[in-house]
Amino acid sequence: MSRAFLKNESADDPVVIPARAPLPPGATNYVTLRGLALLQVELIELENERVLAQQIDSEDAERTRQLALLTGRIANLNQRIATAKVVDAREHPRDEVRFGATISLRNRATDAKQADQKLTIVGVDEADASQGRIAFTAPIARAMLGKRVGETIVLPAKQGTNALEITGINYEE
Repeated sequence: MSRAFLKNESADDPVVIPARAPLPPGATNYVTLRGLALLQVELIELENERVLAQQIDSEDAERTRQLALLTGRIANLNQRIATAKVVDAREHPRDEVRFGATISLRNRATDAKQADQKLTIVGVDEADASQGRIAFTAPIARAMLGKRVGETIVLPAKQGTNALEITGINYEE
């Protein structure tokens, strides 16, 4: 059977360090205060993992592979933290969508009784669509930047376009 169909990795396989969420070329690595704190917690956890792995009294190839993986992940994370530019959303104008804003949106094509959708514009490492946190690089975030309550953004949809009205802007973290 081909190795491509096996999930087993051997200690001799090259170490592949998972990539972090990409930033567009030349883009500044904006982060919220929460986002920077999450990166710092992740770094502490990885460093603790590496210390534990180093304490294992063994020189086997799997331990070496694990240490190389952790060292690579720590290096990537240190690079991301070093390039982070913290944006304090509390300093933004309250009536305009900027980085760090939580925006309430109402789909203009659906029933008005439907609850507003809330999205928060965050850094790429903090983004989690299932939690309503979208990266500032996402098309919907770019469409909302600079808008105010009452304005509408139009996005492409499967069947034409989707018009979303901004019903609220909040900057509480």
